[in-house]
Amino acid sequence: MAGVGTAHLRGEDDALLRADELTVEFRSRGATVHAVSGISLDVLPGETLGLVGESGCGKSTTGRALMQLPRPTRGRVRFDGAELTRLRGRTLRAVRPTMQMIFQDPISSLNPRRRVEDIVAEGIDIAKAAGRRTRSTPSRDDRIDAVLTTVGLDPASARDRRPHEFSGGQCQRISIARALITDPKLVICDEPVSALDVSVQAQILNLLADMKARYGLTLVFIAHDLAVVKNVSDRVAVMYLGKLCEVGPPDTLYARPAHPYTEALLAAIPEPDPTRRPEPGDLLRGELPSPTRPPSGCRFRTRCPRAQAICSEVEPVLRPAPATPGDPAARADQYVACHFPG
Repeated sequence: MAGVGTAHLRGEDDALLRADELTVEFRSRGATVHAVSGISLDVLPGETLGLVGESGCGKSTTGRALMQLPRPTRGRVRFDGAELTRLRGRTLRAVRPTMQMIFQDPISSLNPRRRVEDIVAEGIDIAKAAGRRTRSTPSRDDRIDAVLTTVGLDPASARDRRPHEFSGGQCQRISIARALITDPKLVICDEPVSALDVSVQAQILNLLADMKARYGLTLVFIAHDLAVVKNVSDRVAVMYLGKLCEVGPPDTLYARPAHPYTEALLAAIPEPDPTRRPEPGDLLRGELPSPTRPPSGCRFRTRCPRAQAICSEVEPVLRPAPATPGDPAARADQYVACHFPG
């Protein structure tokens, strides 16, 4: 399926971000690591797409490849009318301020030798040096003060300090300020709360929601915490070993998952009940295959309780999930790559 999500309903021209057959491969010790293998997805303006999966599934690599960091091995990425995979040099740098990224580790993503003022302003400094005009306040200082205040930091206290003088949550606020100062249209959030305490996670998630509403942002939210993704996303895409398994609205996907891997992920969400033990059917069997030698056909077949002969011979493609008996509309906009969907 060449595109996933709402593009088939509203027309692909409505998508702010569109990836077609995105593939990322790396060479490692003479072997090829198949990190991302031919995934296609669309993100509409103002939408939050949640991208979930266990560690090593390729979700962070997908986010970086959308930013052309690194460039995909194959496939196309189209953003706001520009074909990013064909842009080079100054042309690509002119587009980059409208695409920003928030990284997983808020402390290591900031230069420890630089002051917060310079870290936050680096984007507009580079844009100014390249001759690009931005929608900015009259002065650089006013712009920095405004964005730091917006993310909940006192400019007078924060500007001259360095990252090691702040907590993890404060460093993530600085990272968000750095992303927002260039007036982006799209922000890719690569597990922005996974390194933070639970109480701080809630603060950062609320801040991101506020920033999205205030600035009209479009978000790609990458995470492994399904509970977090459900609360922040308009649609959720589930990845396994470099492939998309299932895409759909969070309420539909969480209530009636169609792919057995999605079912296993949801069953793994811990419940605050020490007396409840996992059901035997809730646990995945086997080990995660190596991305250097992914299974033929369906990549989940080696751990799937529904696997049959066809699963090793024919790779499933994303298609509409089967209707729920008695309620055909229950799975609207839900897609699954499985020969035997639930």
